[in-house]
Amino acid sequence: MPDGALAGGAAGPAALRPLLGAVLGALSRGAVERGGPLPEGGPEVVAARLRAAVGAVLPEQGAGAREALEVLVGAVARGAADPAEPLCAAHLHCPPLAVAAAADLAVSALNPSLDSWDQAPAASEVEALVCRELARLVFAGAAAVAGPEAGCPEAVPDALVTTGGTEANQLGLLLARERQAVAGGRARVVCGANAHHSVHRSAWLLGLEPPLVVPAPRGVLDPVALEAALGGLARADAGARALVVATAGTTDTGAVDPLPRVAEVVRRHGAWLHVDAAYGGPLLFSAALRERLAGLAEADSVTFDLHKLGWQPVAAGFLAVPERAALRVLDHRADYLNADDDTEAGLPDLLGRSLRTTRRPDVLKVAVTLRALGRSGMARLVERTCAAARELADRVAGDERFELYARPSVSTVVFRPAGGDDALVARVRRQLLERGQVVLGRAAVEGRLWWKVTVLNPAVRGSDLAALLKLVVEAAGADSGGRSEDPADGSPAGESGAGVEA
Repeated sequence: MPDGALAGGAAGPAALRPLLGAVLGALSRGAVERGGPLPEGGPEVVAARLRAAVGAVLPEQGAGAREALEVLVGAVARGAADPAEPLCAAHLHCPPLAVAAAADLAVSALNPSLDSWDQAPAASEVEALVCRELARLVFAGAAAVAGPEAGCPEAVPDALVTTGGTEANQLGLLLARERQAVAGGRARVVCGANAHHSVHRSAWLLGLEPPLVVPAPRGVLDPVALEAALGGLARADAGARALVVATAGTTDTGAVDPLPRVAEVVRRHGAWLHVDAAYGGPLLFSAALRERLAGLAEADSVTFDLHKLGWQPVAAGFLAVPERAALRVLDHRADYLNADDDTEAGLPDLLGRSLRTTRRPDVLKVAVTLRALGRSGMARLVERTCAAARELADRVAGDERFELYARPSVSTVVFRPAGGDDALVARVRRQLLERGQVVLGRAAVEGRLWWKVTVLNPAVRGSDLAALLKLVVEAAGADSGGRSEDPADGSPAGESGAGVEA
């Protein structure tokens, strides 16, 4: 097989088959050689090991496709932080489903681009179908649910595919800014102190004033403080129109703002409400858990990711709106992509579906996953993951060596050593990373540093959770010169000068 063989066309699968074998073999060997959630040694050691394995990046003579795949894929797999490992639990970084990864291969082979219909005839329709369905999920129960056949095609919920929460938040702010401009006003972003950093960055990118930040005690937006802030803004600047950003699943603690009360305040002041549900949004799949997002359907725009609590390979983000008409501000013309006469002749106009031009159909893996698992299958994964987080919180709360920040709202568990200081929290986390034992997160909450476990692996077991806590205690004990025991076995604890009895 020539190394320059193409992936698409009738001959593509035959060319891919032996190469896929090389990739799968390298992935398997890399995971075995790594032997844990991430490679040991820390940044310098990992980088040196990779450089030695890779050698020349652009050699004069190529080594051949199979050898290149075995070497590079193997090196990356050995050096990966693998979210499929139960002890890799720091970030909103999920283990992708095998069915989603397999679907993503088809996208790479076919290589459609969603900036014009003649580059993605079928993929563009898949995107339209999935976006409408997810928008209906977000805005279930909202008034605008009639289909185009009812004569109101612009009044139905719709969504755009994004690269993730950052892009979706930027688009949400952009839609609000443009609506305010049409109304003769000026948008002013108002968000909680718990809002994602992308809200501040988006305001800067869009030429808006820095956000007005409202207190968020215990990690959630305070509706009383929001009421006061909006009232104060109206009195101080008659030309400003508030764009309120609430959060359903914060990055640090997974907290969900009181959306019904926030929505009530927002409507009373005639403001725009954008909800960043990049993390918490998939709770909507579960009838048992969706009530945690009560009030979400009152939003004017919603960020919703499936590469967090949806088990998709990056990227799989969405921005949903209750009425398609809100997206018209993104309409744009480029004659070679969406000429007026082509659009009038019936060719779909895709350029207004994103701020990007060349755009990969990331939606295919989502469509395949939804068809394979159905709503009930997605619900089971969400519920299982959230149950594991509750179990971990129970273990932490029941161990006097730890202090639990709060019960998990989604699947994040935040805790710290009872009596320990911030320096110990930071050192233990870095020590576990350098040893390749645990990928543990950190969160600065209410003036203190905490360990953070973001449970996103639906296959995690109770024994995995016990092992994680055991390694944390052992690292804390080694750091302070104390003696380590299993935190779940009730063994007598030794003294620890750093505040952790290990």
